[in-house]
Amino acid sequence: MRLAQKITAASLALLTAAAAAGCGSSDSSGGDAANSSVSSGKDLNESQKEQLASLADDSALATEELKNKTIKWLAHYDINPAEGATKSPGLELFETKYDGKIEWVNCEYADRYTKLATLVMSNESPDFFPADDMDTFPKGAIKAMFQPIDDYIDLDSELWKDSKNFCDDFMFNGKHYIAVIKPTPNLVCIYNTRTIEDNSLDDPAELYWKDQWTWDAFQDMCTSFTDTEAEKYGLDGYWYGNAISMTSGVPLIGMKDGIVVHNLEDPAIAKAQDFMYRLQMNNVCFDRSSNGWKTRGDGTTGEGLGSYMTLFIPTGLWAIEVPPEKSAIIGDIEDDEIMFVPMPRDPDGDKYYMSARVNGFNICTGAPNPEGVAAYLDCIQVADQKASNIYEEVLRNDYKWNDDMIAMREECYRVCAENPVFDLQNGVSSDLEAVMVNVSQATMITGGGAMSWTEAVGSYKAKVQFLIDEANNSITDVPSN
Repeated sequence: MRLAQKITAASLALLTAAAAAGCGSSDSSGGDAANSSVSSGKDLNESQKEQLASLADDSALATEELKNKTIKWLAHYDINPAEGATKSPGLELFETKYDGKIEWVNCEYADRYTKLATLVMSNESPDFFPADDMDTFPKGAIKAMFQPIDDYIDLDSELWKDSKNFCDDFMFNGKHYIAVIKPTPNLVCIYNTRTIEDNSLDDPAELYWKDQWTWDAFQDMCTSFTDTEAEKYGLDGYWYGNAISMTSGVPLIGMKDGIVVHNLEDPAIAKAQDFMYRLQMNNVCFDRSSNGWKTRGDGTTGEGLGSYMTLFIPTGLWAIEVPPEKSAIIGDIEDDEIMFVPMPRDPDGDKYYMSARVNGFNICTGAPNPEGVAAYLDCIQVADQKASNIYEEVLRNDYKWNDDMIAMREECYRVCAENPVFDLQNGVSSDLEAVMVNVSQATMITGGGAMSWTEAVGSYKAKVQFLIDEANNSITDVPSN
């Protein structure tokens, strides 16, 4: 019973953290009202605007004027740039080409689906919704919260051809439900270079470029750095369990032949989980059980890194694709303290696998302006494919990234495109999501609660299978479109 209580408490902490962090794109004020999105963010410079204006006549963009120039965005963060952040090239192009505007329907992260259902049922549906958190599919299709994108986006066009394969990963009843711009790294290993130097450790980035960044190197560094009496820990954060498990190349929950499946008994996952269990037995993880199930200072984006007391925090690039004052919790970016690498690979393998999410969007059921959404997404594609230098300039000039960070980001995206691991544990049902919080951390839970993977599978397999069967029965009950 004591173990169950520990894991349940940790589950609540993780769910709370996920609700607070989401995909980290921007902070929400937490209100419920629709906002006209008067932005306090930074505009692009004149040369960047001119470059995007030259793309307004790109042949890939529809020439027709939008009948409705406003699209309504339901999320816990605004696409219009938040204070200190810089406007995205895709948004600039949408405004320039179509005089388009994005109206933010603001809500708390945990209330997004309740808000969506309320609006849809009252015939006040928003137009689109973020798929980045990997929690919209397949449940959003099964429950008819979202509609297929196929009637509005030509996935066979030149503009979308490179994205189509990834869109194909999110099909239901023969239709596509997520407009994937591209896969993006979900969890990378962020560290402070001063901590590495002060402790005479090998630089993980150098190890990576030499193809020597393996579980063994990772474990050696974590155990060498950890000193529990001095409160120094190799690992902290809410997501290191999933981050390491995905280096197996296999998702805990996926889809096969149109139905949901679990992979708890896959040998590659078992091997990764056994490695995770050994790490935990070496006490390398900050003990959240003695801190109210929070990270050090509840720093979901890096506290402990900035104070040089934590070695690694696996989290998203969103934590450092921000103005310097927001990344200061991790380190002094202008003093080149912040760096990251993909999670380490299995030493017996020859590939780095990337825990992946999508830069993608769902079109809501009853959306009043799906054509406007399609036009905006086309603008994102054009800007991403033909003006990618602009975001690199933002990273360098506004967010103070150095050449090494730019090169590693490009590498992380390359690995993500070639070896993505899309895990659907948050996208099937709220009940399965809650159980998978326990499963994903079972071998690494702090405070003496960790169990072997064999024990974890024995404890959770039947429950996971029951919930998957429940979801699959719902799938078979949904008529084809």
